[in-house]
Amino acid sequence: MTTRVAANGIEIAYESFGSHEGRPLLLIMGLGAQLIHWDEGLCELLAGQGHHVVRFDNRDAGLSTHFHDKGAPALGAPSPYLLDDLADDAAGLMDALGWPAAHVVGASMGGMIAQALAIRHPDRVLTLTSIMSTPGPSVAPPTEAALAVLLARPAPDRGSVMAQAVRTWSVLGSPGYALDPERITELAGLAFDRCFDPDGTARQLAAIMASGDRTALLTGLQVPTLVLHGEADQLIPVAAGHATAAAVPGARLVTYAGMGHDLPRPLWPSIVDEITKLTATGPLSGPPVALG
Repeated sequence: MTTRVAANGIEIAYESFGSHEGRPLLLIMGLGAQLIHWDEGLCELLAGQGHHVVRFDNRDAGLSTHFHDKGAPALGAPSPYLLDDLADDAAGLMDALGWPAAHVVGASMGGMIAQALAIRHPDRVLTLTSIMSTPGPSVAPPTEAALAVLLARPAPDRGSVMAQAVRTWSVLGSPGYALDPERITELAGLAFDRCFDPDGTARQLAAIMASGDRTALLTGLQVPTLVLHGEADQLIPVAAGHATAAAVPGARLVTYAGMGHDLPRPLWPSIVDEITKLTATGPLSGPPVALG
């Protein structure tokens, strides 16, 4: 069941999985994505490992507050908000949930928000997991093919949105794992039905570009950190994962061969295991790990 709560002066929509007595685990999604893009099956696996899992819609996505009055940012115009504001939204959601602190997991832009949350509110972040993310937009630029689908003109209707999603994930998805067009199409339709706001995605992208590089600030973190990244990621290449792990003292880096800018179902057991080891035992350190 989706619940809406007041947080940081806006409304945030969220859903939860698992026992409220479990370890609090906050999942933060990426650019233009909604809480449903954290697959229920993955959330249930995490809940099964003793976590109280919460997934939510960022501002300008899904059922959370949208800044329609800001329109689509013009090229070079000031961003209506920064990633720091989305990080404060997440902290506000934690307040509404009654969580003094939580284990925080972010994917893509969500990883950037998670990093900003740990920087701005270090006492609220028990552990940090940054997945297919980066410390800054210029650290490892996307390939030309990835940039083309990222900046493609938004499709105008439900059917076109579903078709465009398959084309997009044919480029951004994991070449080492079979594409699932049926699931991609279904999820794109569900996301369209919940909310269709291309201007909101544009405002989020403007926030990414306006927020700059976090590398220097990440070097001051003292939170146990895990970095997960696909070695075949075209949107945020794996060099960005290496840069994130290098910036955070003691961070553990795990890379996956054949993984692109998504979370392939066959990798869920490993991803859940890595996150659970972090949340259950605290600090992890050691050399990078590459998994085939």
